[in-house]
Amino acid sequence: MATQRLLHAAFALMAMIAATAGTASAAIKSEPVAYKQDTASLEGLLVYDAAAKGKQPGIVLGPDWMGVSDLAGQYAEKVAKLGYVVLVADIYGKNIRPKDMKEASSQSAIYKNDRNLMQARARAAYDQLRASARVDTSRLAAVGYCFGGGVVLELARSGASLNGVVTFHGNLDTPHPEQARNIKGMVLVNHGADDPFVNADQVKGFESEMRAAGVDWRLVQYGGAVHGFTNPNAGSDNSKGMAYNAKADKRSWQATVDFFREIFSKQSPG
Repeated sequence: MATQRLLHAAFALMAMIAATAGTASAAIKSEPVAYKQDTASLEGLLVYDAAAKGKQPGIVLGPDWMGVSDLAGQYAEKVAKLGYVVLVADIYGKNIRPKDMKEASSQSAIYKNDRNLMQARARAAYDQLRASARVDTSRLAAVGYCFGGGVVLELARSGASLNGVVTFHGNLDTPHPEQARNIKGMVLVNHGADDPFVNADQVKGFESEMRAAGVDWRLVQYGGAVHGFTNPNAGSDNSKGMAYNAKADKRSWQATVDFFREIFSKQSPG
C-alpha cells in the first residue's frame, strides 16, 4: 500500500511538472510589430513571456541575411525564454523577405554598402523596442547572427545605449572603425575559428578596432566551426564554408547566457 501511494505521488508530481512545462512554453508569445525608419515601413517580430511580471531587459535581435524568418523567430524564442523581451529587427522593409540565397545576397549588399542606412534601420528597431511597456530601458542589449551580427555591431557603433552586444558567426568589418569609440557597452563575439567568410584578416581588423577604441570586448573562437555554426539547417559539411556545429552552438550559447547575466547586473551604460 505504501509503495502504491509513493507511485501515485510520483506520477502526480511528473504530471504537474509536465503541465508546468507546457504552460511555460505556451507563455512565449510572438507578434508582428509595425514601425518606421523615416518613410520606410518595417515589420519586426516582438517575442516575450506573456506570464512575466514587471519590466524585463530588452534585446534587439539582428537576423541573418534571410531577414525576419522562421529561424530568426526560433532564435528570438530561445532568448525570450531567458526572461527577456526580444524584437527581431526588420532591416529590409515590410514584405521584403528573401526567398533564396541569391535574393538574400542582393538585399544584404544594399546595407553592407551603406552603413549609415544599416545603422538607421537598426536604430529604428532599437527605438521601437525601447517604446515597449514591457521593457526596462536601463537594461538593453543586442544579439545578431551572420549578417545580423554586423547589424548589431553597427547599432553599437552608432552610439546606442546598450549594456552589451553579442554576435554569432557575424560580420565584423566596418568602413568606419573610428566609430567604435561610440560603443557604450561590452562586446562578445562568438566566432568559428575556421570561418572562410569572416576570415582572419577581418578578425584582426576587428581586434585592432576594439583595442584602439578601448572597448570592453572579448572574442571566443570555436575550433572546427565554420560560418553559420548555430544554424541547424546549415548541414554538416565544413567544406562548404557553412555548417552546423553542435558543440560550438552549445558552448557559444552558454557564453552568451553568462554574458547577459554579467551585463545586466551592471548599471545602465547611459
